[in-house]
Amino acid sequence: MSMTKRAAAEFIGTFWLVLGGCGSAVLAAAYPELGIGFAGVALAFGLTVLTMAFAIGHISGCHLNPAVSLGLWAGGRFKGSDLLPYIIAQVLGAILAAFILYLIASGKDGYAGGLASNGYGEHSPGGYPYMSGLITEVVMTFMFLIIILGSTDERAPKGLAPVAIGLGLTLIHLISIPVTNTSVNPARSTGPALLEGGIALKQLWFFWIMPAIGALLAGFAYKWLGKEK
Repeated sequence: MSMTKRAAAEFIGTFWLVLGGCGSAVLAAAYPELGIGFAGVALAFGLTVLTMAFAIGHISGCHLNPAVSLGLWAGGRFKGSDLLPYIIAQVLGAILAAFILYLIASGKDGYAGGLASNGYGEHSPGGYPYMSGLITEVVMTFMFLIIILGSTDERAPKGLAPVAIGLGLTLIHLISIPVTNTSVNPARSTGPALLEGGIALKQLWFFWIMPAIGALLAGFAYKWLGKEK
């Protein structure tokens, strides 16, 4: 498959992840009487990955996340020369999704400008400090990559990887939404932060560095763990 088609698939997939996940948080989480809450948002993020894994997994591998691409590279599953076009496509898809979400949300009177950006300290949904956010993002991204690398191993049960990955991302959100609003994905953090500005943009670096660390650690760890000898 050509890089153009693979990058386009990553653009579409990441667009869907941010629109579906952040859109559920902004539009539906606290909707009067029928709000889906944290559990609904967590499920929405998992469903975006599950649906896209079946839709574009055979085209691009369905990374939808710069940290996933880095982790797969560290695990020996992805070429370093393909990292940049994948990451660019993922970030652009996330930005477009955040813009579309802004157009929808801003049409309602009283919209405060939030787009489900990530944060720690005063920008954490639960008021969790920097160190709590650091541990959360590194560990949750580490576990997400272990799930991805393990479920896509050629020795794993065939055809079930999208289910494991989607449910894994759902669980990660159920754990960590109160701490950082759950990133584990620098592209997902970038789209909302660029449009929100302010503290979300000031803290954006954190949601590139910490997921990247967790993903790289997982990639190197699974490269050792998955060896048969």
